[in-house]
Amino acid sequence: EVQLVESGGGLVQAGGSLRLSCVASAISLDDYVIGWFRQPPGEKYRGIICTDSDGNSYSADAVKGRFTISSDYAKNTVYLQMNNLEFGDTAVYYCAVVKLLLKDFYCSASGIRGTWDYFGRGTQVTVSS
Repeated sequence: EVQLVESGGGLVQAGGSLRLSCVASAISLDDYVIGWFRQPPGEKYRGIICTDSDGNSYSADAVKGRFTISSDYAKNTVYLQMNNLEFGDTAVYYCAVVKLLLKDFYCSASGIRGTWDYFGRGTQVTVSS
């Protein structure tokens, strides 16, 4: 059974930093496009950042320059480094993966699209002003 388990969320003051981790099991991340989605209170979830082993990547304008996605394939783990956090970053954060079958489709400079295969259960990030 494929599982994605996020950790690292919590309460932080505006301007602070957090690093989220997502450990995958039953899959090899280097075969997948990896991304982070978030769902602010009362809103739909949306993709904010992604990357794949072909070098494609995307960052939403709201997080560009502040958030960085990385992966450690040896540990089968994805990270989201979040710096200079803002009140508007308050949300549940989910890591997600989709099989790398269509190059440039799920993650490209144009954005995040398509139906992704697996999501974690999420981790809450709360930024206090």
